[in-house]
Amino acid sequence: MLRIGRMSSRDCRQWSRRELLQAGMLSAVGIGLPDLLRLQAAERSETTAPAKSVILLWLWGGPSHLDSFDMKPKAPVQYRGPYVPIASSVPGLDVCELLPQIARRAHRYSILRTLRGTSNDHGIAGTIGLTGEIAGAASLGGQVLPGTLKPAHGSIVSRILGFSPTMPRFMAIGGHLHQGKRAIRGEGGAGLGALHDPFRLDYDPEKGIQIPDLELMDGLSPSGIDSRQGLLESVNELARRLDQSADVARLDQYYQQAFSLLTKPGAREVFDVNREPESVRRKFGRFRFGQCCLLARRLVEAGSRFVQVNWSSHVEPVEDTGDGGWDMHDRHFQQYQDRHAWMLDQALSALLDDLHERGRLDDTIVVAVGEFGRTPKINNKAGRDHWEHCYSGLVAGGGLQSGHVIGTSDRFAEYPVTRAYTSADLFATVLGQMGITTTALTTNGLLPQGSVIEELL
Repeated sequence: MLRIGRMSSRDCRQWSRRELLQAGMLSAVGIGLPDLLRLQAAERSETTAPAKSVILLWLWGGPSHLDSFDMKPKAPVQYRGPYVPIASSVPGLDVCELLPQIARRAHRYSILRTLRGTSNDHGIAGTIGLTGEIAGAASLGGQVLPGTLKPAHGSIVSRILGFSPTMPRFMAIGGHLHQGKRAIRGEGGAGLGALHDPFRLDYDPEKGIQIPDLELMDGLSPSGIDSRQGLLESVNELARRLDQSADVARLDQYYQQAFSLLTKPGAREVFDVNREPESVRRKFGRFRFGQCCLLARRLVEAGSRFVQVNWSSHVEPVEDTGDGGWDMHDRHFQQYQDRHAWMLDQALSALLDDLHERGRLDDTIVVAVGEFGRTPKINNKAGRDHWEHCYSGLVAGGGLQSGHVIGTSDRFAEYPVTRAYTSADLFATVLGQMGITTTALTTNGLLPQGSVIEELL
């Protein structure tokens, strides 16, 4: 319930004329009715929505739907590939044999088999996947498409649920996404401002957690602030250098938040996966993606509302000078079974189990999806190319339906036979579960995108 002085309301439509006048008088002190409506919408969404947090597992590079959640065992070999489907814990929901742990947990998630995009360019498709819109996206060749770039889904959550100085609402684990040497557009706040960009961190198997947003300037990092005297000296140095810094604008946005994370007792402990029992760390997997999934769970427990875990920063796999992405145009099956399949199987299964055992799966939505799928027909390099016309995604938790297969593709998994869904539809559903409805969006000056997927509700 929103209270200002003696005025209270659960719904703005129930306010009396006198109360509305009282609210209008608050503009004299810089608080207007739109601000009150935004506060009320945020409060309502936090107290009544089924879901409190989202963990987006962003499978950058585009995983193959035919080798994971939409297998076609009766198709010719040049389509179906070498793997066979196995039964899951849900009758009729078959999963690739390389994902046995995920198969055993099918009752905890649903599969969307008819996601469809409009571009097979990683940069453009990435923007569509993360913002729901193609506007302002940039292609591999550097062409920027017309229209105003929209904020990322996590930035919308940050905006509507409100800035928190103690724990960022929107966090991204992993570096800036790119194809080739060109970063994609659409990972941040866009028109909402840098305050709603993701707070970034990463995990390196050798160095541990890396927190670039807390490395405010050269020589000023969390590790250098170990005592009150050191803190005082560092803050004084920061003040002296602010005016000369080219990063003033960014520091102005993050200063309060970063300072809180630097100085609040125990604040940085949430980033330390070493505090987890060794058995838990092994369960998630002692590799980067596994530990990042574990870190994501720690972050939502600490109050972050949207955590994006980037499988990789580059779309390309290691063999093609990338950092392990899913863009496997050749040697697809060798790389998939040697690395990608078992890592996804272990980490995603552990995340679902861990959230369930801790009583957090009911209020945490887990989404595992890439920017598009891969060609149903295998190319002459034993690989699969980009395919945006039909692909799959996994959705779990947050009060959404589980154990369902939503949508049917044709016999080669090339095109949807039933209704096709967009990334905007998927995240309209996800955000709706968090109480971020059309009303909440328009109150905050945001244009609603997509339609709710009723089969998930």
